[in-house]
Amino acid sequence: MALPGPDLDSRHDWHTIKSLLPYLWAWKGRVIFALSCLLAAKLTNVAVPLVFKDIIDSFSLTRDQALLLVPLGLLAAYGALRFSTALFTELREIFFARVTQHAVRTIALQVFEHLHALSLRFHLERQTGGLTRDIERGTRSVSSLINYTLYSILPTLVEIALVLGILIARYDWTFTLITLSTLTLYVIFTILVSNWRTVLRREVNELDSAANIRAIDSLLNYETVKYFNNERWEHDRYNEQMMKWETAQIRSQISLSWLNLGQSIIIAAGVSLMMWRAAVGASEGRMTVGDIVLVNAFLIQLYMPLNHLGVLYREIRQSLTDIERMFGLLHRNREVRDADDARDVAPGPCAVSFEQVNFAYEPTRQILFDVSFTIPAGRTVAVVGHSGSGKSTLARLLFRFYDTTTGAVKINGSDLRALTQSSVRAAIGIVPQDTVLFNDSIFYNIQYGRPTASREEVFAAARAAHIHDFIEGLPEKYETRVGERGLKLSGGEKQRVAIARALLKNPPILIFDEATSALDSKTEKAIQAELEQAAVGRTTLTIAHRLSTVMNADEILVMDAGRIIERGSHRDLLERNGMYAQMWALQQQEVPAET
Repeated sequence: MALPGPDLDSRHDWHTIKSLLPYLWAWKGRVIFALSCLLAAKLTNVAVPLVFKDIIDSFSLTRDQALLLVPLGLLAAYGALRFSTALFTELREIFFARVTQHAVRTIALQVFEHLHALSLRFHLERQTGGLTRDIERGTRSVSSLINYTLYSILPTLVEIALVLGILIARYDWTFTLITLSTLTLYVIFTILVSNWRTVLRREVNELDSAANIRAIDSLLNYETVKYFNNERWEHDRYNEQMMKWETAQIRSQISLSWLNLGQSIIIAAGVSLMMWRAAVGASEGRMTVGDIVLVNAFLIQLYMPLNHLGVLYREIRQSLTDIERMFGLLHRNREVRDADDARDVAPGPCAVSFEQVNFAYEPTRQILFDVSFTIPAGRTVAVVGHSGSGKSTLARLLFRFYDTTTGAVKINGSDLRALTQSSVRAAIGIVPQDTVLFNDSIFYNIQYGRPTASREEVFAAARAAHIHDFIEGLPEKYETRVGERGLKLSGGEKQRVAIARALLKNPPILIFDEATSALDSKTEKAIQAELEQAAVGRTTLTIAHRLSTVMNADEILVMDAGRIIERGSHRDLLERNGMYAQMWALQQQEVPAET
């Protein structure tokens, strides 16, 4: 029952390695040169003990001053070989550094780009702390895996092969047998125990990510924690997760100690047997003092890499596990994709239409039912209704964060699925209910609407949104930082930044998604005038809860439980005395209470 686990892990490891190889082979010239330097470095490194043996034997035979020329020549060769080993090693690292760093950058960019290409469904379900930790560990592990493999594992294997070849050629079979037996036993023991430890390491990683998720989630909701006086509760929840991580980490560390102890026993036994055979050979006259020195030097050269090999194997398995998780993000399916023949939205005014749209986030919970309406170019259509009626889903479908289940959303008569996502989103600007700003300057957040805009264009957009004078009154003016998610600004100030950002983008289509619902009545009236001014000449979809904000719309749609149940102008809907009229009467009663 225990065998399928390692086999499965091995398949995953090979799949991960195959996924990584193309990034390296893009620099095949440098890779081949680095491998050549690796081989040259190991050949010179193995030659060092051979020359050292000849030096020892030459000194032991030297009786004449003239004969010192021989060991002097050997000493020069010894120094040259030592330098050559360092030279080829550094050349390998110099030429391969660009390969490693370029691969890390390319993979990180691909993961970053792919995450932005995934649907809104993925980002609503993701946990930011765990996701960022997976990406961080994955990119770091790419560099670690390449370095471990090229700088440690391959050189060690090459050196072992060369040493075994020399032992076979120069000495009796017992030296080769002892070396091979020690290596085989060491490798088998290391792999078996390291595979067991991989399970423990994965558990540590999972608990580490879970603790990070909990900490980030708590810090992002700092104000909520304070509102409910739940600092102790958050402390205890985080401590509970960290205690699980601590227990798993201790188990992992103890298993590491047992692994190191077993490896040391195997190496010590191998070294003792080799030196015993060398001592017997010297006592019988079959080996010289130089041979004993040579065998001892080989043992030292093999001992260090072998001892390090166990650590490297564990790190490589861990790196493969981390890279596997990151590549898993790359393999997440893009729910919304551009068609192969997708075209851009034509420049100019845009008309928007929903044609018999049905949509469900989950198969068991349908949100929209046979929704049809049209927004002529340059006109404004408002959508109102109770919470959960499907209003905001219309905006998400228009942005093509999701595809419709049936029916179609069209711009100028073209189905969004036949248009490129980039051009669709470039044609739409939005002022959302919850304006989220980057933790940067006010200037940056406004310019984000069109990053290539000049400073004067940013100022003009701010004036149009009636926020320029407020910004100029701040000590740092446009360079004032807004804090995490814009928390240093009030709701009205954030909304004005959002309006300025949308105006700077200058799109033919505007969406106001309950843009004033979180504001007080006075601020709402001020913002509402700016929204109406911004909508002039643009195709506008206004999603609102407060009916007073949509009175001037060309057409008002009333939604309930995912269906359009009424449509018409403000006056027409009041005259029908239906759901809209009831909502209007109820909200009119609430106005005195607010004032």
